[in-house]
Amino acid sequence: MILQSGARVAVAGAGAFGSATALILSRFGFVVTVFDPAPPGENASGVAAGMLAPVAEAVFDKVSRGHLPVLRRARERWTTFAADLGVAIDRGGLAIEGDEAFLAEVEAALVEAGAEFSRTSTGLFSDEDWRLDARQALATLREAAIAAGAVFDARGVSKFSEGRATLDDGEVAAFDALVVATGGGGRGLAPELAALTPIKGQILRLTTPMAGGAVLRGKGVYIAPGPRPAVGATMETGRDDREPDATVVEPLRVAAERLRPELAGAVAEIEVGVRASTADGLPLVGPSRVPGVILAAGARRNGWLLAPLVAGMVAAYLTDADPGEDAAAFDPQRFEG
Repeated sequence: MILQSGARVAVAGAGAFGSATALILSRFGFVVTVFDPAPPGENASGVAAGMLAPVAEAVFDKVSRGHLPVLRRARERWTTFAADLGVAIDRGGLAIEGDEAFLAEVEAALVEAGAEFSRTSTGLFSDEDWRLDARQALATLREAAIAAGAVFDARGVSKFSEGRATLDDGEVAAFDALVVATGGGGRGLAPELAALTPIKGQILRLTTPMAGGAVLRGKGVYIAPGPRPAVGATMETGRDDREPDATVVEPLRVAAERLRPELAGAVAEIEVGVRASTADGLPLVGPSRVPGVILAAGARRNGWLLAPLVAGMVAAYLTDADPGEDAAAFDPQRFEG
């Protein structure tokens, strides 16, 4: 697909993928409209702890084992992307604590992954993992995209065919292309989205502040420090509801208090988001079999980490440029017979 400056592009979804894509495409000179009926920030990207964490994902998420090289490449995109936006990146790293058996298991996984790490008096440490304030970053992306000319529309896209997008209120609008960045939603927009499985995620936001520093990982839990520390996160495969469930998140609280007893009794709010994942844990990025549709969905737990990389790939596909070395790994048709 080759689009010229001034072409009209619809983006379905205003999360990290959709907002980053809207910004980059607007700067390319495209006329961009982002469609999302959810209030700003009320999506998985807004609920997320903002991890830019290639090591933690490659070690603690079995589906992402072997993905450290691509996740590192994605993280490096944030160096210039964040500086350009004025988004603060916390490079506090990753601290891992637990009993000897747990630490031995994690150390073996770190070595197998090829991660950079060191032993400390309390466990293990890697400086490869970063993070950001997800809600703040999402708002900044939105503002930057609007400043670049993008328009955000509080409606959804229900269909796209022959250059015409049907919106959820029945209106039909002409667009040269549609970028599907709906996470686990929008299944009817492209057949390749059938490869995605929804994953409900719940995290606890504590009202007890913790001094900044490394994200702390223990067995079955992480604690991201800050004014409202995040304790996470559940991975409820096949669930796409956003109902909080105190019973399900209770093990997170128990595990967090085991790591940091001073958190006992802290008041916590439950936040819920729904992610989407492919079987191999990598997103679907590239042209759909539906003419005019480009996919950018299925980030699993790495929406923020992958956002600048994926947005750049989408722009490349729309302008017939080279999408880069990860194109084959992200090919939307890779799960088709």
